[in-house]
Amino acid sequence: MEVKVAKSAGFCFGVKRAVETAYKESEKDGKVYTYGPIIHNEEVVRELAGRGVRILETEEELYQIREGTVLIRSHGVPRAVCERMEKNGISYIDATCPFVKKIHRIVDEESRQGRHILIFGNDSHPEVEGIKGWCNGLVTVIQTKEEALEFLKKPVEKLCIVAQTTFNYNNFQDLVEIFSKKRYDRLVFNTICQATKERQTEARQIAKDVDAMIVIGGKHSSNTQKLYQICKEECKNTYYIQTLVDLDSDCFRSIGCVGITAGASTPNNIIEEVQEHVRTEL
Repeated sequence: MEVKVAKSAGFCFGVKRAVETAYKESEKDGKVYTYGPIIHNEEVVRELAGRGVRILETEEELYQIREGTVLIRSHGVPRAVCERMEKNGISYIDATCPFVKKIHRIVDEESRQGRHILIFGNDSHPEVEGIKGWCNGLVTVIQTKEEALEFLKKPVEKLCIVAQTTFNYNNFQDLVEIFSKKRYDRLVFNTICQATKERQTEARQIAKDVDAMIVIGGKHSSNTQKLYQICKEECKNTYYIQTLVDLDSDCFRSIGCVGITAGASTPNNIIEEVQEHVRTEL
């Protein structure tokens, strides 16, 4: 069986940086916490838990910390969370992805200039929650064309458009096109991570050329879900798995060529394990 593995599959820069920081801190004396799971991958989270790294799920839990170090994950947090930790004397390490930090700076500055901030992304995603928390005025999150058309009914003059770093690039272009038809005083920042764009482009191309596609990543991973959607559009035999355990080998018995990609929160060892199994066992 021929196997095509995406070169871009696996940890992105921001995730790798955050995970390496978590492992490094776990080797030191003292308590270590992450505000939310360090990444959306259960295998990594489980291993860090075995090293004593505890997850804080809510702000209430966070503000009760009296000792140890809190690690802010790559998704980032609202400004108020950082200010509250500093006020409470909580020691923390900010592992927010630099590309997400850039969005924080943009919305902070442009909202101070009186612009209504539009975020293209998933309103319930922690990255978007963090971005909203750096806005100083009106902010709206839009994910679909229908939501964009509904927003156009509002009397808005000055806009600033940004995107969640893992937003679908083609969808971003479509939404920008909708707003280009209105005579807004608008600024558009394509803040989709370049690694995300490359990963999505490569996944789409591979999916076009194979008989079946495997997408590997955590079930709560936003960027992996988008990869699955993209691959499914090009290859109906697309399968979403977290680890090799989830792979149904029977689905590949009559397949000649398989493609493999993985989300930004998927460790290389899981990708290699799936790749080796497909090459040798199917």
